[in-house]
Amino acid sequence: MRGNRWMHMGTVLKMHAINYPDKLGCQDKHKRFSFKEWNERSCRLANALTSRGIEYQDRFAILAYNRVEWLDIYISCAKGGQIMVPLMFRLTPPDFEYIITHSESTAFIVEAPFVEAVNRIRHNLSIPPENYIYLGEGEAPDGYMHYEDFLASASPEEPDVTVQGNDAWTFMYTSGTTGRPKGVVRNHESYIAEYLLDIVNMAVLPTDKALLVMPMCHVNSIFYFGPYTMVGAPVMVYNMATFDPEDMLKTFSEYHITFTSLVPTHYIMMLALPDEVKQQYDVSTIRQLLISSAPARKDLKVAIMGYFRNAELWEAYGSTEAGLVTLLRPEDQFKKLGSIGKEIFGIDRIKILDEDGNEVPDGAVGELYSRTPQVFTEYWKEPEKTREVFRGEWFSAGDMCTRDEDGYYYLVDRKANMIITGGENVYPSEVENCVGGHEAVRDVAVIGVPDARWGEAIKAVVVLHDGYEPSDQLAQEIMTFCKGRIAGYKRPKSVDFIEDEAMPRTGTGKIVHRMLRERYGSWSDA
Repeated sequence: MRGNRWMHMGTVLKMHAINYPDKLGCQDKHKRFSFKEWNERSCRLANALTSRGIEYQDRFAILAYNRVEWLDIYISCAKGGQIMVPLMFRLTPPDFEYIITHSESTAFIVEAPFVEAVNRIRHNLSIPPENYIYLGEGEAPDGYMHYEDFLASASPEEPDVTVQGNDAWTFMYTSGTTGRPKGVVRNHESYIAEYLLDIVNMAVLPTDKALLVMPMCHVNSIFYFGPYTMVGAPVMVYNMATFDPEDMLKTFSEYHITFTSLVPTHYIMMLALPDEVKQQYDVSTIRQLLISSAPARKDLKVAIMGYFRNAELWEAYGSTEAGLVTLLRPEDQFKKLGSIGKEIFGIDRIKILDEDGNEVPDGAVGELYSRTPQVFTEYWKEPEKTREVFRGEWFSAGDMCTRDEDGYYYLVDRKANMIITGGENVYPSEVENCVGGHEAVRDVAVIGVPDARWGEAIKAVVVLHDGYEPSDQLAQEIMTFCKGRIAGYKRPKSVDFIEDEAMPRTGTGKIVHRMLRERYGSWSDA
């Protein structure tokens, strides 16, 4: 019986290794691999995993900062049919434990900075002792096998496995409104569809060179390495643990980068450098810049286009589940400020529906539903939550939007009440659960407020129990209370106190976060 006919990235890389063996395929600041070398490393990893019992459609996890080995690992799963479970490095050890357990991962690739944290939870994990792999320089610590030794132990030949397009490739865990991450299952077919549509929509060229700055555990970097690799263009992983704006400009110049995807915070930091610093670097090779994950203001767009004079500026809207849905194209950047653009080429017309599933007229607010060939398969082990986000073939990430008379879309509320700070998604409920654990807190609502550097900063709006008085000291105490309980980027950066009567609520008592955002400022005011 014939299987799914879509080729996957393992086949793409195999063909580049045959046709362009010596061409640069991927690199970071310390290592570089030709297409032939990259292909052999990916085959070795797939075979090594199989030898340790991680076989077709088995899961394994990786915890690491950005480095070129991520690309070995992604492609290896296309070769051997394993499923990769990337972990966001900003999460806490209890988060790692939950995701590894929930995904039933049976191996764990751990970079050096995270070994200590992993060792603290290792006794709670069901991973066999021999399946801990160390990624880093120097000798592997006790209880780990070095990644390079792991590769060297296996054959560079193509694995004897037929991987179909509808086989799962990744479990991408995304924050859930209940505080538990959901495992977004995406298959090879969905990614190939994403890559082909990216190539068509943005005219990706074999002569390009993409720089992957967003975390390699993020869907953004997976979405943007594939189109370039597919057409034989090299990709570079930006392996800095923290963002250095001058080093970013230096990287653009030294490595002749043509494309990157960044959040507004990154652009703000680069453009805030003194003119004498910016003038040291030649950024003329940059031909396309993408803004994603957060809104961009007009003054920022003007500054970007003023400095990167050869670059087209694009803005994207999408999700881990749906893939890329809309683009605001370069020619529309100042005609449609605040818009997320129109549907990308290759997907169906977006539906904007009311609570009863009826389409609303242009200008009215409704929930955004998309039908794309790159949509995810399911939430792992959560069939009910999967059903909740679909109406037939139409998916919703919970975003509310409007459409104008020219067919351009505008987000009104992002993923219910999600906060995007520095490009990272934070759901208020998780932060509220943490803040609410403080003995002085009677009720709390967490919102994002405009912040020049991070896009949004997290603010906790608190109602106190009787017997407690608002003070700067108590606000600081509440923020300190969150330290160690939730990831640093999720902790409130400010705390405001209000009376219970001032907390906006629905008739059933639910807090209306939208009204609080309006009270404390929103990007629509910027």
